[in-house]
Amino acid sequence: MTRDTSKISTGKMPMKWFRSFVVGSLAFTAGCATGPQQKPSAMPETQAPSASAASATPSKPAPTETNATDTFAQAIQAYEAGDLDTARQGFEKVLAKSPQSLNSQFNLGVIAERQGRVDDARGAYEKVLLLEPAHTPSVVNLANVYRAQERGDDAIALFEKALKTPGRAHDAALLNGLSATYRQLGKLDESEATARKVLERNKDNPGAYKNLAYVAYAREKYRQAELLVGTARKHSEKDPSLYNLLGMVYLKLDERPRALAQFQKAVSLDEKYAPGYLNLGALALSYRDYAGAEKAFARALELEPDSTEAHLSLAWALDGQKGRDSKKGIAAGEAFEKVLAKRAELPEAVCGAGWAFAADRAGWERAVAFLDRCKTLESTTEQERQMITAKVTGLQNMLKAPPPEAATAGAEGEKKDEATGGAGSMLNQLPQDANAPQEAAPNEGAPVEEGSEAAEGTSAEPAGTEPAAPAGTVPAEAAQPGGEGTGAPAPAPVPAPQGASAPARQGTAPAPTK
Repeated sequence: MTRDTSKISTGKMPMKWFRSFVVGSLAFTAGCATGPQQKPSAMPETQAPSASAASATPSKPAPTETNATDTFAQAIQAYEAGDLDTARQGFEKVLAKSPQSLNSQFNLGVIAERQGRVDDARGAYEKVLLLEPAHTPSVVNLANVYRAQERGDDAIALFEKALKTPGRAHDAALLNGLSATYRQLGKLDESEATARKVLERNKDNPGAYKNLAYVAYAREKYRQAELLVGTARKHSEKDPSLYNLLGMVYLKLDERPRALAQFQKAVSLDEKYAPGYLNLGALALSYRDYAGAEKAFARALELEPDSTEAHLSLAWALDGQKGRDSKKGIAAGEAFEKVLAKRAELPEAVCGAGWAFAADRAGWERAVAFLDRCKTLESTTEQERQMITAKVTGLQNMLKAPPPEAATAGAEGEKKDEATGGAGSMLNQLPQDANAPQEAAPNEGAPVEEGSEAAEGTSAEPAGTEPAAPAGTVPAEAAQPGGEGTGAPAPAPVPAPQGASAPARQGTAPAPTK
């Protein structure tokens, strides 16, 4: 099926710059599928003292403070172990003892974002800013929340207000955040000017060069973007988002082996870097390496369980394997259902679920229901409606017939072939070196990417049958499908969060936002 790409712009950039926790009085960042993130901190900062308390210098910490420190440390451990509820309860206990603990309040916001409680996250960040109006991590995260709610002007106003705080007019983290916000809103000139303002004071700031690289990417100046990423890497060689961005650049330059190597480098630097796995999965889908794509998207979902994009991508990876294993069709349909739980009328998910469930008798009734919905969508063409009518009629007739006899015992133990090319997973065959030469190519057994040149918005569709899982790579903006058409292109490579780094530890300064 075809998909109108006229409304799709390239260069969609991430915004969750500070979705990390704070360690003591510090912040540390980690990448996410849509933007820079913040992680939790490992030590609670001393609660902001009152005027009278500031003059007092106790000889040793009060027992409650010691308890709060221990509780804070335990909450950090719970967060790092993935037990978000226990971590949340721990930070709430710290706040009960130290109501002005900025880091605990901020960390509650981070956890709320991870759990999809956006309103709670916004409230937590706003509480921090009431106590410290220029608290950089909270400014950046709250701006991201505003952007997600299509409140871009509010996000810009938030940065501008923080920059007006005495002594913060040239704060690199805030300026880089503002630059990225401008870019997200399509204000590329303002984004570039703001990034260059950072370089006026700090000519080696990697976040500023990264922002300029993203601007060049959005302007389709890919070689310029490549050079700017190279400059940023000189000052921040362990930042996975830089390799992710470079991989996106190489995709645009049709240098897929080099793109793959960069995405692999990104996840090797940070095994919890979700955008890298999403891009590896998208690249695998472009080669019809459905098993490899499934593995990559499943890993991305482990890191970002609430990511609609990752659920949709996984659904297509599973859908591509239903011809070899009908149970994969059921799994794909259920993945589409998870997408629809958040985006109820997304055409790709509605129609995808119908065709996926049609692969196995256990899903036929659900297939009929979804295909009937698909048929009524405005984006469904007349030819597609005819295909749906024929398919639904066939399913209804088969449902009336008795189920076939169970498979013979000898066949039960047969192992299903993976849906990959003859050489196995494409992700294991292409170069692993981030500096792999352009000439490197997929192993001979890897499938040819059919229609890769025309894949900007199209998907393969066997004549007279249901739509096949997509096979091409599409512009980055298509990562969140716009809804045109009933087929879905392969998930687009996603821009990296701007500032993934290891958590800052006690005694260090707040990490740059990007």
